[in-house]
Amino acid sequence: MQRSLLILIWTKNKKTSTILQNQIKQFIDYLDIERNYSKNTQKSYARDLAKLHIFAKSKSINSWDELTDDDVNLFVMGLRHSSISSRSIRRHLSAVRGFLTYLLNHNLITKNCAVGIKTPKLDATLPDTLNYENILQLLKLKSNSWIELRDVAIIEVIYSCGLRVSEAVGLNVDDLDLNQGFVKVLGKGNKMRHVPLGESAKNVLDKYLVKHNARALFVNKNTSRISVRSVQNIVKKRAQSVGIEINVYPHMLRHAAATHFLQSSHDLRSTQEFLGHKSIKSTQVYTHLDFLELSKVYDKCHPRAKK
Repeated sequence: MQRSLLILIWTKNKKTSTILQNQIKQFIDYLDIERNYSKNTQKSYARDLAKLHIFAKSKSINSWDELTDDDVNLFVMGLRHSSISSRSIRRHLSAVRGFLTYLLNHNLITKNCAVGIKTPKLDATLPDTLNYENILQLLKLKSNSWIELRDVAIIEVIYSCGLRVSEAVGLNVDDLDLNQGFVKVLGKGNKMRHVPLGESAKNVLDKYLVKHNARALFVNKNTSRISVRSVQNIVKKRAQSVGIEINVYPHMLRHAAATHFLQSSHDLRSTQEFLGHKSIKSTQVYTHLDFLELSKVYDKCHPRAKK
């Protein structure tokens, strides 16, 4: 009798857990099909909501409508105790709010208990970047081997065009217009933009493409499209090989491109378009990096500056 009761409880819990998981899956499908969110954002939200599901199971929650604001606060506290950054906690909360709003709009729950939860403040951190001398070190060709041409072409294109590593990996040969000096880039949210290619980028691409016969622009030794992880390793190893002592990763090249572009143009809107940022707020972080340059211009040009 006791064994039968345990089986019945286990079966019920398993069924409830499946319902909760299926509703999360429906939400991720909604983000993909109807909201056109990027694959990376979908994966992040899926991971965040998987943690919420584990939390719900630990609290014996049988329906998302049973979730309370106290529960969400406990969930956030658990993230804090796991030493998760404020930025990641904000993303977790965004995922939870979006998920509960979706359920509410589809009449699957009666309230969104995450709406009033206080979002943690972000620490004012500036992105890691490289100076121009570092960039020149990374781009110096030591040979004309196919591997080195590819590696330098990857770094050159990411820096020259200010690309995200996922954008560079997704490029095809047909996306290049070397005559006009432009590359067609598919960014976040499947938003297309055209970015100018620098002369040095065009030169190394010309050499690289002589020995290239695949649809994807950047490929591995098997002529398959190169992975994000491979590009991360290429950039890291090349930085080490030229004597750059800090840990270098691909996004630092994008940060460097943004910083150098803003220092030269002093035009935040153009920098925003160059990077493909949806919001100007994402671009404004580079104004902090440009403060030193701005101070120099002020001291030189402003009539009230100290001479």
